[in-house]
Amino acid sequence: MKLFVFPRWANKTRPIFGAVLGIAPLYLTGLVWYGFSPKTTDVGYMPKQPIPYSHELHVGQLGLDCRYCHSTVDKAAHSAVPSSATCMNCHSRVRTKSPLLEVLRESCGWSDEKRACKEDGPSIQWTKVHDLPDYVYFNHSAHVTRGVGCVSCHGRVDKMVEVHQVEPLSMGWCLDCHRAPEQHLRPPSEVTNMNWAPDGDPIEFGKKFREQNNINPSEDCSTCHR
Repeated sequence: MKLFVFPRWANKTRPIFGAVLGIAPLYLTGLVWYGFSPKTTDVGYMPKQPIPYSHELHVGQLGLDCRYCHSTVDKAAHSAVPSSATCMNCHSRVRTKSPLLEVLRESCGWSDEKRACKEDGPSIQWTKVHDLPDYVYFNHSAHVTRGVGCVSCHGRVDKMVEVHQVEPLSMGWCLDCHRAPEQHLRPPSEVTNMNWAPDGDPIEFGKKFREQNNINPSEDCSTCHR
């Protein structure tokens, strides 16, 4: 009489385990590659802000130039966030009693009596939307002054009620632009014009503009990782 320690169906578990062990590494690789990709984790990121500032209204409808608020974008590595006093240049006369702007008025120490800011209030805690890792160096002025439009990285902010991230801003995405910058080039005077388009084919314009201005972005690691 034969004594079976395991049931007969247990023999079928060996090919199943073999298949699982063969597929698992591929599955985990795909999961990490896609699941942790900036396209998955960052694109669409739209944090709530302390003040519901609408770019669609200010930029799209009112025609406010990006550099009015982000005044250092063509002069420095970092794009400045406007001071409360800058905002109050308009809002000392527009929507002066709006409860949505109470945080702004408190921040600049606004005085209705003096019609002026005292600049001694608490700072507005804006949440950064396009936040690169600390080990990445990115210079705004180097891109803007060479003709890379705001829309290339930030999308059509003039149509956004709430700003959100539209591009992955990953290393591969940046390298694609450095290798073929002609698809993003325009006259520096038009970098903040969301509606700008060249006469004719944009790639041909970009190639000609690149050649005329000797634009050859570096692909060396030290360019961004310093």
